[in-house]
Amino acid sequence: VQLQASGGGLVQAGDSLRLSCVVSGLTFSRYIMGWFRQAPGKEREIVAVIRWSGGNTFVADSVKDRFTVSRDDAKNTVYLQMNSLKPEDTAVYYCAIPPRPYSSDDWKYWGQGTLVTVSS
Repeated sequence: VQLQASGGGLVQAGDSLRLSCVVSGLTFSRYIMGWFRQAPGKEREIVAVIRWSGGNTFVADSVKDRFTVSRDDAKNTVYLQMNSLKPEDTAVYYCAIPPRPYSSDDWKYWGQGTLVTVSS
C-alpha cells in the first residue's frame, strides 16, 4: 500500500491550497480516508475524515469553516481543500488509511507528508 501526498507549499495568510493524496495497492473505494497534520513542536492532530462512498465527512472544529475533504474513487485520490489559510495552519499534512476496508479502527498506512507554510 502506498500513499503519495502532494500540494503543499508556501502561501500567504488568506490564500488557498488543495492537497491531494493518491493511494495504490488496495481497493480505494472501500476505505475511509483521513487527513492529519503536525505542527512544529506539537502533537499530530486529525484534520478531516471521509468515509467510503464519500457520503459522510468529519472536519475538525479548528478548520471546519475553511477546509473541505473530498474524494475521487475513479482516481484513487482524496483531497483536502484549504481556504482562508492562517499562520496556525502551518504544519506537515499527512493522509492515512486504516488496515481494513469499511473500518475506522486505526490508521495503519501513512503518506510521506506535505509541508504547508502560511506566512502572515
